[in-house]
Amino acid sequence: MGVPTEQLDVPVAGGSLRVARWGGTGPTVLAVHGITATHMAWVAVAGHSTDVTLLAPDLRGRGRSAQLPGPYGIAAHVADLVALLDRVGCERAVVAGHSMGGFVAVALAARHPDRVSRLVLADGGLPTGRPQDPAPPDQIDTVLGPAAQRLAMTFASRAAYRDFWRAHPAIGPIWGPSVEAYVDYDLDGEPPQLRPSCREQAMRTDGAEILDHAATAADLRRAGVPIVFLRAERGLLDAEPFYLEDRVTRWSQRTPAVRARTVPDTNHYSLLLSDRGAVAVAHAVRSGR
Repeated sequence: MGVPTEQLDVPVAGGSLRVARWGGTGPTVLAVHGITATHMAWVAVAGHSTDVTLLAPDLRGRGRSAQLPGPYGIAAHVADLVALLDRVGCERAVVAGHSMGGFVAVALAARHPDRVSRLVLADGGLPTGRPQDPAPPDQIDTVLGPAAQRLAMTFASRAAYRDFWRAHPAIGPIWGPSVEAYVDYDLDGEPPQLRPSCREQAMRTDGAEILDHAATAADLRRAGVPIVFLRAERGLLDAEPFYLEDRVTRWSQRTPAVRARTVPDTNHYSLLLSDRGAVAVAHAVRSGR
């Protein structure tokens, strides 16, 4: 497991954005986590990426950036990421995004093409539906399942929160030090009223935007940088994939910048948090393949 070298607090609109840094001598990689996650989603990838400087923020409304106020949404996250790059003096970075972080990464490349050299998208960032199809109301609850439901829950202890995640069909089978560190970091408050750190309104605002397929397609067309897309074989509940293979194939065919492949025997979470997935993501981050 890769322990962050440093924690930074970066001034952004409304307060400070918490950022973890791993390494410090190699090229800069900006790593953007998913919709209810934190920077600790990248801990296993960081352990396999010791030759880069990996910067991973807690996005606005999550982790130690949970105190940052709205408005939430992709534009707010893009502005925060630009502020982070400015603060560390990075003109241009490789940007990796997992799940919702993939959509933020694509938007950053589309709106600030001078700041992004290439993208690595881990099971996120491509439209999940046809651009002409509106998303049904509250679809994000269905998509996320227990990950969304837990935001309204309290937990008596860290052990109780670990037990919640151990019972998750996609997390329990890959339990280990990286997963445990990810789960422990997520908690906010004091026993017996521990809560997940993600603000529900942040999840709902961001969720509505990532299900805006037309907006995602427009950002993808404008991104203009090489894109590696890594598809997990299974989804958030270790069953139906988040991305059907034929949909990814169609987007790859119509978007020449996108090179896609499936990482075998991974689900939406294990693509980052298991050794098998983390090695594949780290390889793409380092090599662009």
